[in-house]
Amino acid sequence: MREDQKNLFLAMGLSLLVIVGWQYFYAGPKLERAKDTIAQTQNQAAPAAPNAGAANTPGVAPQTLSPGASVAPAAEPTVEATRDAALAASKRISIDTPELSGSIALTGGRIDDLSLKSYRETVDPQSPIITLLSPAGSPEPYYVDTGFVSQPAAPVATPKADTPWTADATKLTVDKPVTLTWDNGAGVIFHREIAVDDKYMFTVKDSVQNKTGAPLTLFPYALTARRGKPKTSGYAVLHEGFLGVIGTSRVQEITYDGIEKETSATRILDGMGGWLGFTDKYWAVVVIPDQTREFKGRFSSAGSAVKTYQSDLLESAVSVAPGASEDATTHIFAGAKVTKTIDAYQASLGIKNFDLMIDWGWFYFITKPLFWLIDFIFKFVGNFGVAILIVTVLVKAAFFPLANKSYMSMAKMKAIQPQVAALKERFPDDRQKQQQEMMELYKREGVNPVAGCLPIAIQIPVFFALYKVIFITIEMRQAPFFGWIKDLSSPDPTNVFTLFGLIPWDPTHLPLLGQFLALGVWPMIMGVSMFVQMKMNPEPADPVQKQMFTWMPLIFTFMLGAFPAGLVIYWTWNNTLSVLQQGLILKKAGVKIELFDNLGKMFGRGAKT
Repeated sequence: MREDQKNLFLAMGLSLLVIVGWQYFYAGPKLERAKDTIAQTQNQAAPAAPNAGAANTPGVAPQTLSPGASVAPAAEPTVEATRDAALAASKRISIDTPELSGSIALTGGRIDDLSLKSYRETVDPQSPIITLLSPAGSPEPYYVDTGFVSQPAAPVATPKADTPWTADATKLTVDKPVTLTWDNGAGVIFHREIAVDDKYMFTVKDSVQNKTGAPLTLFPYALTARRGKPKTSGYAVLHEGFLGVIGTSRVQEITYDGIEKETSATRILDGMGGWLGFTDKYWAVVVIPDQTREFKGRFSSAGSAVKTYQSDLLESAVSVAPGASEDATTHIFAGAKVTKTIDAYQASLGIKNFDLMIDWGWFYFITKPLFWLIDFIFKFVGNFGVAILIVTVLVKAAFFPLANKSYMSMAKMKAIQPQVAALKERFPDDRQKQQQEMMELYKREGVNPVAGCLPIAIQIPVFFALYKVIFITIEMRQAPFFGWIKDLSSPDPTNVFTLFGLIPWDPTHLPLLGQFLALGVWPMIMGVSMFVQMKMNPEPADPVQKQMFTWMPLIFTFMLGAFPAGLVIYWTWNNTLSVLQQGLILKKAGVKIELFDNLGKMFGRGAKT
C-alpha cells in the first residue's frame, strides 16, 4: 500500500471517529428526544383512568410484606390543578438552609417540597430557582419517604401517606432539627427526627417506642418516587434515571425506558452498604441506609398511561422488646451534584462509591483528574473558559515530546520528497519494489510516514474527556466566558443563519437539516483555525485525499456547531497552538512552511516556478 493511501485511510479513520462521536453524542440523542416529546404529548392527550398507576404509588406499607421483600406502594391522590394547591393540602414545616428552601408535609411526614437556592433555570438572574421535589397530587410528584413496615403475621399500625404527624417546631434549619411524633393508639409511638446540613444532606432518624406487652418486629425502609416520565437531556454520553450501588454490585444504571425491559419492570439487589435513587443531569435524590446493615434495594416501575418510578430499600428486621425503643437512621441526599460536596460526603459518612453519582464515564481515570485540574486553575483565574485555555497549554506541554518528534518526522518527510520522486521515476511500473525502496528510505532517514496524523490522534481522548467534563459537571453549568458566551456547557448562542439575531427565527428546528444549522461565531473561528492547520502541510498528490482534507474543516465546523461552546473554544485554541508549534519546529528544522503557498494556490495566484 502506498504511503499516501495509508495517510488517507488514517485520516478517514480519525474523521469517522469524530463523525460517529457526533452522531452518538448529538444527532442520535436529539432524534430520541424528539420521539420522547411526541410520546409524552400523546400520553398527556390520552385521558388517564382513575387512580392510574396506583398499584405502584409509593408511601405506605404493604398488606402482604414478608421479611426481606421490597416496599410496596399505596394509592396516590388525584392530581391537583397546581403545585401550590397540592402544597396547601397539608400543614407543613418549612425548610430554610443556605442552599435549600421548601417544606415537609405533616400529613405523611414526607420531604416533598424542595428547591435549590443557588441554581436557576436559565442564565437570567431573575429566572426561577430550580424546583427539585414536589408533593403527591401535584403535576410532577417527586418525593422521599422513610419509616417502618411490619410483618404480615403480626401486623402493627405503622405511619402511612395519610398519617397526621405532630411536630415540635415549625421550621427546619441547619442548627435546629425537627421531631415528628405519631401515636398509633395501640401502644406504639413513632418518632421521626429530621436534620439537615448546610448543603444537601438530610439525616432522618426513625424510632419506635413499644409500650405494649409483646415484642414487635419491624423493617426500616426508605424510598424516593416520581410520577410521570421526567424530561431528560437524551444524550448517550450521560445517564439519567435509576442509579445506585447496592452491596458488592457495580454501579446500577437503568433508564426510565430500560426498567420496562426488566422482569415485572423491577430489578432487585441486596447487600451491605450503598445507596440508590434517581439522577438527573445536574441533580440527584438518593436514599442512603446504615452502611453496616444488610438491605434489599429495588428499582421498579408501574402504571399504564402515566408511569410511577420508585427506588426503595428495605433493611433487615428490628426487634423491639416491650418497654424498649429502637431506631434506624437514613441519610437522604437531595440536591446538586457538586463534585467537591459528593466526595466530602463519601469520605465523612463512609458511603460506598458515592462519587459514582456523577457519571464520569468509562474513562473515569482521565475525566475526573481533568476536571480536578480545571477546577483547581479556576480557583485562581475565576473563569472556567480561561481555565480550559490554560489546561490546553498544559496538555500541549505534556505531549510536546511526542508532538515534537512527529513534526520533526514531518519535516524530514518534506526534505526527502525529491528522493521519493526519484524512486517513483526509477521504478515506475513496479509498485512493490517502489514500496520496498521507500520503506528503506524512511528507515534510513528516521521518517514516520503517518507522523502528520499523530498530533491529531493523541488529542482525541482529551477531546472526549473534556466533552464529558463540560457536559456533565454542574460546575460548568451556566459558567460564562467572555462576550456573548454566557454558558460554556451550551452551544454558541449566535447563529450565522439568523444574521446573528437580526432574523427572528430558529433554523435548528427545521426538519432534516436543522441539526446542521447551529453555526455560531466560535464554531466558525474553529473552522478557520482548522483550515489554517491543514494548509500548514503540502497538499496531497492524491486527488481524493486532497478533496477530503479541503472539505474536512468545513464539515467539522458544522458538526461542532451544536457542541458545548467550551469544547469549541478548546478545539480552536488547541488548533492555534498546534499551528504555532508546528511552525516553530519546521522553521527550526529548516523546512519550508507551506501555508502561504497553499493559500496562494487556493486564491488563484498559483505556485511559483
